[in-house]
Amino acid sequence: MTSDRLQPGDLAPALDIADDTGTVHRWADHQGTRVVLYAYSSAMTPGCTKQACDFRDSLAALRAEGITVLGISPDSVARLAKFRDRDSLTFPLLSDPDKHVLAAYGAYGEKQLYGKTVTGVIRSTFVIDVDAAGVARIERAMYAVKATGHVARLVKELGI
Repeated sequence: MTSDRLQPGDLAPALDIADDTGTVHRWADHQGTRVVLYAYSSAMTPGCTKQACDFRDSLAALRAEGITVLGISPDSVARLAKFRDRDSLTFPLLSDPDKHVLAAYGAYGEKQLYGKTVTGVIRSTFVIDVDAAGVARIERAMYAVKATGHVARLVKELGI
């Protein structure tokens, strides 16, 4: 279930999965916008909570620049809803229990964890430009990012 890493200019793999409310998201739903899609391993774990709360706290600045934030993990819709409610998250959390979307983005595969090679979600962030026709292209692809400080770095890199 591994995939090559995406590069700027690549077409973004298809998106057709439900969020924490059961709403299905497709790239056509985000026509004419930029989307930050960030992949994380598990809702309600310390690092993933820190990262989600950092996105929540930066959401107004991102939205002011026309950027939509979407989180994606292998968690169930029900677990994501619990995560959203527990931490007052105000952006969609996408459920990919089969890890097909994560793998298509190169965000699922072998990684190092405490010195061991394991298979799992590779914490990654993608900035995706969705044109007026709903065609989505990778603007930035960042792999193996850190949970702490990543959102601030992303905001700075995007000039926000």
